[in-house]
Amino acid sequence: MNLQLTGHHLEVTPALRDYIASKLSKISNHFDHVIDIKVTLSVEKLSQKVEATVHVPGNDLHAECSNENMYSAIDLLADKLDRQVLRFKEKISDHHKVNGAVKHQATE
Repeated sequence: MNLQLTGHHLEVTPALRDYIASKLSKISNHFDHVIDIKVTLSVEKLSQKVEATVHVPGNDLHAECSNENMYSAIDLLADKLDRQVLRFKEKISDHHKVNGAVKHQATE
């Protein structure tokens, strides 16, 4: 998993970098096929904004969160992305149902 961090009107400190990496590692624990994650941190007056795009095979998942505190915005973003990745994983695994196929049904 490649992680790209960008700061807009903000310097990305090593503490922020480590915090984001630890929070987003949960996503790669749920789904192994994450290619890369692009995260943009920005400050707009009193709100801290975090945007992320997760590139998975065949799709891009995007989420953004804003809060007064950067760390809580990162927490909210990680939760949103986690839900999106789990939903995407369920979609790609639901295509081939073995028990519902006509040839696998019991005949009397």
